[in-house]
Amino acid sequence: MNEPLRIGFILTADYALMSLGSAVEPLRAANHLAGRELYRPSYYSVAGGFAASTSGGGFQTQPLAQAGPLDLALIVAGGNPMRYDDPGLARGLRGLQARKVAMGGISGGAAILARLGLIEGRRFTLHWAHIEALAEAYPDLLIERALYVIDRDRYTCAGGVAALDMMCAIIARDHGAEFSRAVADWFIHPRPRTADEPQRSPVAERFDLRHPMLVQAVDLMFSHLADPLSPEQIAAQVGCSPRQLQRLFGDQLGRSMMQFYREMRLQKADELVQQSGLSMLDVAQVTGFVSAAHFSRLYGERFGMAPGKRRQAARRKGQSGQIPGEVGAPSSKRDR
Repeated sequence: MNEPLRIGFILTADYALMSLGSAVEPLRAANHLAGRELYRPSYYSVAGGFAASTSGGGFQTQPLAQAGPLDLALIVAGGNPMRYDDPGLARGLRGLQARKVAMGGISGGAAILARLGLIEGRRFTLHWAHIEALAEAYPDLLIERALYVIDRDRYTCAGGVAALDMMCAIIARDHGAEFSRAVADWFIHPRPRTADEPQRSPVAERFDLRHPMLVQAVDLMFSHLADPLSPEQIAAQVGCSPRQLQRLFGDQLGRSMMQFYREMRLQKADELVQQSGLSMLDVAQVTGFVSAAHFSRLYGERFGMAPGKRRQAARRKGQSGQIPGEVGAPSSKRDR
């Protein structure tokens, strides 16, 4: 009888219980359906003990430094992994690397691996909320906007139910596609998604847009955050008059076209303020504001505090600073 695959889940602060459950439950179902132990999950945190998720539920864990033999270690991270700082986690992960344990990340877990230089030369993915900030900080990384990516000894997924899809892919590799489909059916998940399917719903679904001109207009806005288009330019590309498009925005979205566009840009700016080390001038430019002062004023009106204070608050919450001994961490000239 083959030995079970030993998978260790490393839980960090602010992890989401759904992301962890979506990875663990397929393993339990596989064991149940097979009538024997195919997978052996175990749970770790830096300090050990009960590791609570953001919802309050959680798992009893062992200290990471005492981890036994593992075939695969997956870091489960939520919150703001771009600011996560724990020397004990860094030591533990480097120890696993030295033991040649395959590693990966769920949701924001890949960002922690990336900041430690443990995923260089590998294709990977992570939750869409962290992709832009990580790409800005480390432009040479091979980030993909996929549900999950398995590249040799690195296993990454976007979190949420994408973890279920990745585990089904692992189960199919180990025990065949038919058995993997049986595991998916157990969770009323009749079609495990392929790795290259998008993480986010199309624009029409995300904003509940029912008019094709609105869908085209919002798509154009998403693709022109740094160089905002005028109402006339958007209307011309969509194929209607600016007045007609303004009326559609008001009727279906309850705000003007430019109000919607500015909110979209401010939301992207907020991601970069909290998750990247870009200067406020660079954040303003990346999101299409004419000056840092203009950006700061609009940002303060929207979020109730200046962008610099918002960044400080995010760093305090996420244990600010770089992970000690970070490999290849850039010292951004923009922030000097």
